[in-house]
Amino acid sequence: MKSIATASTLVLALAAVFLPALAAAETKATAAEATTMVKKGVAAIKAGGKDHDKLFTEITAKDGKWADRDLYLVVYSMDGTVKAHGANAKLVGNNLMDMLDIDGKPYIKERIDLAKSKGSFWQDYKFTNPTSKKIEPKSMYCEKVDELVACAGIYK
Repeated sequence: MKSIATASTLVLALAAVFLPALAAAETKATAAEATTMVKKGVAAIKAGGKDHDKLFTEITAKDGKWADRDLYLVVYSMDGTVKAHGANAKLVGNNLMDMLDIDGKPYIKERIDLAKSKGSFWQDYKFTNPTSKKIEPKSMYCEKVDELVACAGIYK
């Protein structure tokens, strides 16, 4: 009986250590999910023709279709202006071309330059995670569509 009690205690102790880590890992979006969200956004942009106002409003509204945990869609114009933002509506309409991350990296300028030269790409920088509220390393997947750039990223 004593060995069963000891084994049970060990299992509970291990669960207490590892389950929170597993739960945290499950709450973070994956690279595949970010890529899928961007491709879904690009398809919606193409389907909308030239008038994207309704789509941009939907993306910014965080209705569940364009935001999931720490994953959200962001759309920029080629001058660095935020057209839609699934995590921070206050950024919509702002030109962020001169925005720097905590390390001084001009990540929006770099993002627009990469969109112009590559079309689709991954970009690394640091940004505030909307779920943890901490500045964390982030990788953003982006695709250029018409004169817009659609992006979604993962926190590492």
